[in-house]
Amino acid sequence: MHTTTPGARAPRLAPAYVGGVQLGAYAVRHLLTPDARRRLLLRCSTNVDNLAAGRWDTLVTSALLVEAPMDLPYALLLLAVLGYAEYAYGAWWAAAAFLWGHAGASLIVYGALRARHAGPATRSATDVGVSYGLYAVAGALATAVPHRPARTAACTALLALGVRPLLRGRGRVTFTDAGHLLALLLGAALGPALARGRRRGLGRRSSQ
Repeated sequence: MHTTTPGARAPRLAPAYVGGVQLGAYAVRHLLTPDARRRLLLRCSTNVDNLAAGRWDTLVTSALLVEAPMDLPYALLLLAVLGYAEYAYGAWWAAAAFLWGHAGASLIVYGALRARHAGPATRSATDVGVSYGLYAVAGALATAVPHRPARTAACTALLALGVRPLLRGRGRVTFTDAGHLLALLLGAALGPALARGRRRGLGRRSSQ
């Protein structure tokens, strides 16, 4: 008999997801014509035109594509964050937190752009990628750190990372910059639930 935390097992979903997105990016780049690639990315984007037309599936498909293969450091960071979340809390939670931040931030940005009557270029912009989900999971993990000094440091660093692009000045801030901060805050809201789950899990026992 030994004490375990829920989900404490080698991650499988995170490597499959990161590898799938990366392989998909290479396939799209090398197997499709530039025009076909552009049409695919636009069809899967969570832009205003797609969501206004009721293409809600883009809230998922946009997280499965990136415009270009991810740089190795970024791919490894994504794997580390998602892999740790899956290891510590389970695949279902990691996937749910990722989608919560990705879809939630996308919808809030969509609502803001519609309210501001964004121009045609913004309404039809290519908007795919993994960054909203990454920010959300990182935010949830940071606010669930058990030790207060470490939790404060982690939250401060992530908040600075999310706010910094918004301070670049008028005309240089994109809706994606705002989406990153929104995703971070949405993820951070999950932290207390994670902390409660961890405390309950430490009291459980499983046989081996």
